[in-house]
Amino acid sequence: MFLSTISEKIFSRAAGTKAKANDFVIADVDCAMAHDGTSILAVRSFREMEVKKVWDPNRIVIPFDHLTPANTDTTAALQKDIREWIKSQEIKNFYDTGEGICHQLLPEKGFALPGKLIVGADSHSCTYGAFGAFGTGVGATDMAEIFATGKLWFRVPESIRITADGKLRKHTHAKDLTLKIIGTLGVAGATYKAAEFYGSTIENLSISGRMTLCNMAIEMGAKAGIVPPDRTTFEYLKERSQGSYEPIYADEDAHYSQEYHFDAGSLEPQVACPHNVDNVCNVSELPATRIDQAFIGTCTNGRLEDLEAAANILKGEKVVVRTLVIPASREIFLEAVRKGIIEILLESGATIGTPGCGPCLGGHMGVIAKGEVCISTANRNFKGRMGTGGFIYLASPATAAASALTGEITSPADI
Repeated sequence: MFLSTISEKIFSRAAGTKAKANDFVIADVDCAMAHDGTSILAVRSFREMEVKKVWDPNRIVIPFDHLTPANTDTTAALQKDIREWIKSQEIKNFYDTGEGICHQLLPEKGFALPGKLIVGADSHSCTYGAFGAFGTGVGATDMAEIFATGKLWFRVPESIRITADGKLRKHTHAKDLTLKIIGTLGVAGATYKAAEFYGSTIENLSISGRMTLCNMAIEMGAKAGIVPPDRTTFEYLKERSQGSYEPIYADEDAHYSQEYHFDAGSLEPQVACPHNVDNVCNVSELPATRIDQAFIGTCTNGRLEDLEAAANILKGEKVVVRTLVIPASREIFLEAVRKGIIEILLESGATIGTPGCGPCLGGHMGVIAKGEVCISTANRNFKGRMGTGGFIYLASPATAAASALTGEITSPADI
């Protein structure tokens, strides 16, 4: 009897045939996403295919988040063209400037559902695995094929099992666990694998924490990161889900190509140093490192509990460096206003930005100059990511906020 992982089961359903690791399958996509940066190329390819109508306008989601509000005449013209195409295709799931980041909006709007195959024209589409889906990224031309047919070919990935047990210490968060895992496996340690996350630490993570974990699966090369759905998942989706879904779980004794175990109870705040995301160490072990900017936000750590963690550090204090805070969505922004979080952040001297990607991709507001140092809650720190010649350190919102108060990278435990 063949025992299957979550990924193998999802692809078996989507392809209509028994699928196992390393099989090539043609799979039906449940939901497709392209943002303002990738929809331009996807629509161009779609037009070149001379297809008149998308396969299903109700299963396509297009948020504008990467370069919004538009930063140049060229960007504005390209976005205008995509808005007109969206209207002509009768795509209703369009989220314009200020609604938020694609990887936050799909879960908020109920498209990221257990057991589904969700494909996005963005590498961090693995975020959707936080809900027990198989979420993965593809290129814009592949997205054009999905727009036209609703199908795409895949090689079913082998799976690895990552278990984390123990209670996270005060001031230590899901981002710290994520960085520890990536630092251990390395940037290529899970290449074209699906990472399944288990253990008491994972079970006790909030939805936000699980999204952080799965969001960065791509940073160790993984095709997807998946947390098995549970009561926390179902509670989040109760008033959100777009349609029905069937949770999928791995068979007991399913085969994994590798297994890893982490003691989360002994974990300290972590930081990923330039210019590789697996260049990870304890914040306490880092030599004194001055910063010019702190950035809290992105699809990795721009959620409500992230802003709240920063506010808890900054309350009644003043930042000493440029500090940018960008909520991941309008919904989060509004809730942060209602809870008084935004007031605390503003009073501390932080600048609040329009929900979206901000400086994360290095093409919009908040980039850093040559030689400048930024501590960021984003997911990538390679050279040039946030401005040519800058240095990016990745950390949790609590660590970023603590560092904004001192002007050098600082553990929140020291504040």
